[in-house]
Amino acid sequence: MTVSIPTARKVRVGILGCGEIAQVVHIPTLNFLSDLFQITYLCDISRTSLTHCKAKVVGLEAPETTTDPEELCASPRVDVVFVINSDEYHALHGILALSHNKHVFIEKPMALNDRDANAIIEAEKLSEGRVMVGYMRRYAPAFEDAIREIGGMDKILYARVRGKLEHPLQWWTLEVNKLITFAIIDIIGPNATFVEQSGTFPKRATDFIPADTDDRNERAAEIVCQGMQKEAGVSSSDVLPRIWRALGGLGSHDLSLMREALGMPVGVVGAYLKPPFWSAIFEYPTFSVTYESGLYSVPRFDAHFEVYSATKTVRVQYDSPYIKGLPITMHVQEKVDGLYKESVIRRTYEDPYTIEMKELHAMVVGGKAIKTTAEDAKRDLEIFRMLVRSAATNRNE
Repeated sequence: MTVSIPTARKVRVGILGCGEIAQVVHIPTLNFLSDLFQITYLCDISRTSLTHCKAKVVGLEAPETTTDPEELCASPRVDVVFVINSDEYHALHGILALSHNKHVFIEKPMALNDRDANAIIEAEKLSEGRVMVGYMRRYAPAFEDAIREIGGMDKILYARVRGKLEHPLQWWTLEVNKLITFAIIDIIGPNATFVEQSGTFPKRATDFIPADTDDRNERAAEIVCQGMQKEAGVSSSDVLPRIWRALGGLGSHDLSLMREALGMPVGVVGAYLKPPFWSAIFEYPTFSVTYESGLYSVPRFDAHFEVYSATKTVRVQYDSPYIKGLPITMHVQEKVDGLYKESVIRRTYEDPYTIEMKELHAMVVGGKAIKTTAEDAKRDLEIFRMLVRSAATNRNE
């Protein structure tokens, strides 16, 4: 007797942005999940990137390519649009996709100011599509295990974060900011170290015209001015605009982790936000969270979230997401019957990007509720404002 195995509906994906994150993470992950997804459209301003990425896509039918985001978003061959290009275009293209009633997956930062975040939220209300923001670390089983452990603590006494940026020269010249924060310790060396060892062999395109670069730079200046100067009321002479961009980089991963695990801070006791290293102390009603970050070029990756109570410490240890299969672990140190006990729990080798994509599929196909919504992502901006206002106050005192 032949047993039929039910197959899941394939979600058709259009990708806006064929740069490093697409090549190293999203295209390989969607390819591995070929029973759930099919990449049907690619869009980028670089034809070199389009050609390279098209060859990487698996499936019976090659994806269509275009340099026009409108064409991709309007295509009946696309169910969900991945907005994974430079963050200057996240709001613009996310809203464009929603206007065509597409579901939207937006890499963090979703937006760098409230104006753009609110525009995305309003566009979603008018659309048949829904928005999911790419905070993949929050989908790691070890983090979800830690949430349960933390919930069992009698009283949180302290939490800490150390953040680290990738290669300083790249950060300052290209303003590509990879910051990590919050109840997470995060020390990251040059991103290229991990990318080169990822087995994905990405290619960096150079076939851009000056008008493309000028447009990106103008948008970058405007969105930071709107977020930091107009909405936060902080001058660029008090806090460097690059810091605002840095907070929206990998820092938003960790701010988001902190919010889910501990809730929103009530304020910032003090912040020093000047390169090459900066730091802050966040205030909660009964405890504090320290945060450190800075520039670093040693090739290592150390990112973790750590919370202390009187009798227990819980840590989630992350490794580079650019190399699949590296474990994310939960470490519990506690006092049990007067003795010291230490446990290391590895629930799975499945990487959080894969788990995140499964959640996306469930949202698109089954209407499953997801936690990384547009409204959720907007909360990061509140914390950005706390930080820069505190730093500006400290500078002017």
